[in-house]
Amino acid sequence: MKLKKGLLLGTATAATQIEGGDENNNWARFAREGKVDDGTSPVRANDHYNRWREDIDLMAEMGMQIYRFGIEWSRIETSRGVFSEAALAHYREEIEYMRSKGIRPMLTLHHFGNPLWFEDMGGWTCSEAVDIFMNYAERVIDYLGDIVDDYITINEPNVYCLNGLFYGIWPPERKSITAYVKAFSNMTAAHISAYRMIHAKRKEMGRAPDETLVGFANHLRVFEPKNKRNLWHRFCAFITSYMFQDAITRAMMSGKCFFPVLRRKGVKKGRYYDFIGINYYTRSTVSGISDGTREDCFHNDLGWEIYHEGLIRLANTLSDKYGREYPVFVTENGTCDNTDSFRSRFIYDQLKLISETDNRIERYYHWSFMDNFEWREGESARFGIVHCDYQTQKRTVKDSGKLYSHIIANCGVTDEAYEKYVAGSSYHS
Repeated sequence: MKLKKGLLLGTATAATQIEGGDENNNWARFAREGKVDDGTSPVRANDHYNRWREDIDLMAEMGMQIYRFGIEWSRIETSRGVFSEAALAHYREEIEYMRSKGIRPMLTLHHFGNPLWFEDMGGWTCSEAVDIFMNYAERVIDYLGDIVDDYITINEPNVYCLNGLFYGIWPPERKSITAYVKAFSNMTAAHISAYRMIHAKRKEMGRAPDETLVGFANHLRVFEPKNKRNLWHRFCAFITSYMFQDAITRAMMSGKCFFPVLRRKGVKKGRYYDFIGINYYTRSTVSGISDGTREDCFHNDLGWEIYHEGLIRLANTLSDKYGREYPVFVTENGTCDNTDSFRSRFIYDQLKLISETDNRIERYYHWSFMDNFEWREGESARFGIVHCDYQTQKRTVKDSGKLYSHIIANCGVTDEAYEKYVAGSSYHS
């Protein structure tokens, strides 16, 4: 298997999931209240805030070309309007170091983590949410904008809203369609405002428009009717897709707002993306107004279907709708494989499909660099290509990580590497 020419490979992480040591965010409190399934906490995580140099050195040794990482809002703005110069300086040092190692950074401003003071105001449902987020985002760009070209404004707004405000299984544990709509609408306005602001500030810094790439990381699934001949199944697949991803995608990318996204002040129709970002993990098989999974398929260790073709289908759909001239960045893709028994096969199969498609997929950020705190599942769900022993914080490159490193170095997979890493790797049914 040879990689598509020009395809950049790297990895992705989120601050709350790897940094450790921060008690001032919504997920740390959620864990303190005993609501994480395995009883663990992001306060431990991977201690990356102290071990970042070691981790970046390992990324460089593995040949990573690109790295999508998050910064922790609650570290930077410790209380409303109070910013930590030490935290900003920390992130600047980290970014400069990864650049010195030849790794191109992509900075995520918001990845599920809220400062407690913001959470207690109502978080993304409060009337001041957009202004509050923009105050934080502007401070970050003023401090870091000269050394970062690529940005994710908000990660997976649909997952944040669905789990936290509709099902109530994530913080802030609300079950309210009104709150769901408010947060969707505010996050859309925040993304659009941040898109404009980042471009404006980078222009003031002397950067040409095409030197700045801004988008959002969009969690997308293929929603398929369980029985394609069943009108109810087809309707449920359509409405589930619309409510979960289609409406928010259209609103954040074009400013066209329809329920459940309401138009906020200042939101106008336009283009608010420089690339099409896709977080892709699975397909949903729908027979009602709920999520479902096919039984006659391969599954990962969280029970999610492994369906590689879905990424290509989604990439083509979005490219046709939002412009084939814009590159597609796979801002997250990976699988929960707690024993690393099939991840090598997963990586090979996904990159093979990406390399065979004529879609303009230009970047692939594998989720995740190392095992980390996986939200509600805690430390029990392992997505990393690097193993983390949480007790000792020892990092060990897995076989899947060795394969990934080989692919980067060789622009593909040699026959020897295929036999060593892929041939004996198989999925679970």
